[in-house]
Amino acid sequence: MRVLIVGSGGREHALAWKIDQSDRLTKLYCAPGNAGTAGIAENVNIDAEDLPGLLDFARQQSIDLTIVGPEDPLCAGIVDLFTGAGLRIFGPSSGAARIEGDKAYAKQFMKSAAIPTAEARIFDNYEQAREYVATRDCALVVKASGLAKGKGVLVCSEPAEALLALDKIMIEKQFGAAGDKVVVEERLSGPEISIHALVDGRNIYVLEPTQDHKPIGEGDTGPNTGGMGAYSPAAILDESTMRQVCSEILVPAIDAMTRRETPYKGVLYAGLMLTAAGPKVLEFNCRFGDPEAQVLLARLQTDLLDVIEAVIDGNLEHITLDWDRRAAVCVVLASEGYPGAYLRRKPISGLDPAGELEDVVVFHSGTAQAQGRIVTNGGRVLGVTALGEDVSAARDLAYRAAGMIDYNGVFYRKDIALQAIS
Repeated sequence: MRVLIVGSGGREHALAWKIDQSDRLTKLYCAPGNAGTAGIAENVNIDAEDLPGLLDFARQQSIDLTIVGPEDPLCAGIVDLFTGAGLRIFGPSSGAARIEGDKAYAKQFMKSAAIPTAEARIFDNYEQAREYVATRDCALVVKASGLAKGKGVLVCSEPAEALLALDKIMIEKQFGAAGDKVVVEERLSGPEISIHALVDGRNIYVLEPTQDHKPIGEGDTGPNTGGMGAYSPAAILDESTMRQVCSEILVPAIDAMTRRETPYKGVLYAGLMLTAAGPKVLEFNCRFGDPEAQVLLARLQTDLLDVIEAVIDGNLEHITLDWDRRAAVCVVLASEGYPGAYLRRKPISGLDPAGELEDVVVFHSGTAQAQGRIVTNGGRVLGVTALGEDVSAARDLAYRAAGMIDYNGVFYRKDIALQAIS
């Protein structure tokens, strides 16, 4: 099978790494890929948002299956384009992907489907948003409604911070057009959990639970990022709560999409807060999380190509996933300045000895090749992922490997997965 993976991050490297293990694979391409995918696939210099270019390439190379990693091309309609051309592709349609691409729409969607979530108001007028925030006396969350690479959510401990957040999003345009509309909602409290489910339009298969770390600083401080680390399994989610998640969140969401004539096919990610009143949705995403994909795919033992084709063909009920019983921990190595401005093209050392450790995989995210060396090329550079008998062992090994890697400006949180063992 000839496979094309769209994207260039750690999630896409993890997808490529897993698919490379399939006996069914004959040729693997990544567009555009990174320095890590270059070691297991042929990178193609086509941007993930160049939908016509990707379609032309898939036709020219007789691609049997295209797998889309990031949200931008999904929301832009790559699945609609490919399926309309008679090509097989994994991911939701643009109508279904809107549940991530438009947070205002997602909030209204959840309300209409009676899915538990934070109370919220939606604004496209700055002055009206300010007037509303000024009347509040509680902690708030301000979200850019459009796509903002996981950075458009500002958590505020008091209304004064929320007013500054409105300035950053709507006036200073830190997230561009994504901030033309905002969602202002109550700040929920409780532990967060990430739930990924495979959906084939009617059947739902829930994957192993994961927990990620969004804020940049230790102790969950500072601005949100795309994710600074993750671990799986997350024992904090018991069977009773998982049943509640399925019956009150996942099933109603999929049923509502079918009723709206935007049936969901692909990976549905539900970011949840386990509140005192039960699980509530913080956000829906239309693809694998990053770095959650790294820990999930490190533990998955079933051929990923079989799983993806079952989703596309509507045969998910015939698939049973096998998981490594061990735990996985991913520690993200970032560039100094992230999630703000950061420097690129810094040579990376220590990749080989770290990657040669048993049960360690170093997934590349923001990397490139320059003059025969691997250099930094993004805010999140690497996802050092390790397996261990339990979360503690996996964590120790991941940090051991992370400590072997160096580049100018490297930093990472030292408390990834700590809550799982403390």
